[in-house]
Amino acid sequence: MLHFTSACAKIQVRMNRLELARRIDHTLLRPTGTYADVVRLCEEALQYRFASVCVQPCWVELAARQLAGSDVAVGTVVGFPLGANMPSVKLYEAEQALAAGATELDMVIALPALKSGDWRAVRHEIEQIACLCRSAQPPAVLKVIIECCYLTQEEKIRATHVVAEAGADFVKTSTGFGEGGATLEDVRLLRAAAPSHLKVKAAGGIRTLSLALELLQAGADRLGTSSGVALLQQLEEEG
Repeated sequence: MLHFTSACAKIQVRMNRLELARRIDHTLLRPTGTYADVVRLCEEALQYRFASVCVQPCWVELAARQLAGSDVAVGTVVGFPLGANMPSVKLYEAEQALAAGATELDMVIALPALKSGDWRAVRHEIEQIACLCRSAQPPAVLKVIIECCYLTQEEKIRATHVVAEAGADFVKTSTGFGEGGATLEDVRLLRAAAPSHLKVKAAGGIRTLSLALELLQAGADRLGTSSGVALLQQLEEEG
């Protein structure tokens, strides 16, 4: 077991490489990602045993083939990155992603409805996709991105409650494409607001080991990052 001390972050975390890897969604969501990039992403996920890969919907089938028979999950996004799709479109997108082999879905909450105060619509949309995930074989994991950078403190708390009540598995801080990414303050707030069964995923701008460990200590259960390999390499260097 490695004992890592971050002088900058002033925290101590006992974590070996595999333990950290199993908390990371190895992510490739940039619009210019290629076939070769996705294959490499999957090879890295297998080598380091990340919890999952998270790819654009068009690459789900490829990722599922590359990771078949492994313990690395295939994740993709729904309603990404704005959350402004019609609910029927999001539901269809989720259905197609699951049919192509996805086992984890990161959906963007209905931000226009949320900011308009239409919490009933927000909840109904999540409930539909949560029901779809539960009925999948095997059941799929649903993470709901609330895009904290656009929300007030009160909206973040209420959104977390709605995500939990609607049957999702995770509340997630950010898409990584908005005006801000994961912050310690947001992770602490979401963890405090979430019931015990709802997990927290931090994503957006996680490029250093010190930030990754701080986010985990703050209450994140999973980290979404395109820098997973670099984080593990930093952990080994510091160990």
